[in-house]
Amino acid sequence: MKLLKNISLAAGFAASLLAAPVSAQSALNEILSEGVLKVGTTGDWNPMSVRDPATNAYKGYDIDIMTQLAADMGVELEMVPTDWKTLVNGVVAGNYHMTGSASISPARLKAAGYSHSYIAVEMFPFTTDDKLANFDGWDSINQNGVKVATTLGTSFEKMVKEWFPDAEIVVVEAPARGFQEVLSGRADVFVTSNIEGSTLLEKFPNVRQVEVSEPRAPTPIAMLLPQTDQVWINYINSWIELKKTQGFFEEVALKWGL
Repeated sequence: MKLLKNISLAAGFAASLLAAPVSAQSALNEILSEGVLKVGTTGDWNPMSVRDPATNAYKGYDIDIMTQLAADMGVELEMVPTDWKTLVNGVVAGNYHMTGSASISPARLKAAGYSHSYIAVEMFPFTTDDKLANFDGWDSINQNGVKVATTLGTSFEKMVKEWFPDAEIVVVEAPARGFQEVLSGRADVFVTSNIEGSTLLEKFPNVRQVEVSEPRAPTPIAMLLPQTDQVWINYINSWIELKKTQGFFEEVALKWGL
């Protein structure tokens, strides 16, 4: 019965898209006409989007999501390299039609639109095992002499500057990452999501999560879209809701351990 319902939903969704006129100004019209969906991604957020420098190929949760979206649209997928500090600018300038997953923030909302959310994250602090004894909660990080590393243009940059005014904030620019500064010993702590944190704990045996009473900043994740292109935004939101009913996002999250 559930399968029949999903098939009916999919058929109705496709029919409505065919029947609805598409604005000439919409990215949707451009994508369908040219046969290419361009997606901006940083390739440095494991396991969401990871670029292999040897082959320039991408893999991850985001890549699976975008691959399915392109397949459902009947177009090719083109991943467009970007970085965190220019992620929003790329959407605004039309360098790509959308981005992969990005945290929803008031600053980004000023310039870009968002899709409906399909996953959420929460933030934790991390350090290395040789420094773990120095920290026993969020307040222990906000101290003179503590170096907190972060990456320019990420939502984490704004967070750590607000949370740790008494600490020294070390800001690095992509492709460098805050966690690399901690691994190298040039900083003491970095803050990241539970999603990325779990992959770093697995990849680097000396990375440790600082014990805190509770995580901070539970944040919904969504795709960045051109702010004024309501036709394109409506299409993506309808697609997300359809895929939710089919369990697609849950399946992909399970595949990547999220």
